[in-house]
Amino acid sequence: MIDVLIVDDHEMVRLGYSAYLSIQDDINVVGESENGQIGYEMALDLRPDIILMDLVMEVMDGIESTKAILKEWPEAKIIIVTSFIDDEKVYPALEAGAAGYMLKTSSANEIANAIRSTYKGERVLEPQVTDKMLERLTRKIPHFLHEDLTAREMEVLLLIAEGCSNQEIADQLFITLKTVKTHVSNILSKLEVDDRTQATIYAFKHDLVK
Repeated sequence: MIDVLIVDDHEMVRLGYSAYLSIQDDINVVGESENGQIGYEMALDLRPDIILMDLVMEVMDGIESTKAILKEWPEAKIIIVTSFIDDEKVYPALEAGAAGYMLKTSSANEIANAIRSTYKGERVLEPQVTDKMLERLTRKIPHFLHEDLTAREMEVLLLIAEGCSNQEIADQLFITLKTVKTHVSNILSKLEVDDRTQATIYAFKHDLVK
């Protein structure tokens, strides 16, 4: 039997899950709690196999309760079951250590299957949550060419933008003229520009010059 603790501040939700799960041959509801604080205490006392945890509750919310439980009992398996699908709820819950994230729009049968999967050691995520995670992971972050410059090359670029000659750059940075020329060549290549003028325009365009 898979022992389950239900933590949710809505009595009808608790009763609904409890009624359905109790008729399953392999699931046993060992307790119900109306807030995260009591849920935390019951979890450590009962040590259920799975905890169904709501997110928004008074006294202690689901994320705080999840963190508190896992701090005292790292092996606990907690499935968040909530109505929220926004990033500020999903990611903090997963970062807190939740083993799964399901929505209350899921059917009771889907919740039961999530319990079974989590009990086996699998991570369960509502398809909408999986989609959001993939979207976040694949979201393109703008990459600027100057981010490839070394710290020294950035110094040289800023001096170029100030109108300094190679010799003046060498004098200011206490490096050889040959080294400056090498840096300038690398800068032009990395910024994909043809000459110092274009490099200067790039620096001003991207607000690199203070």
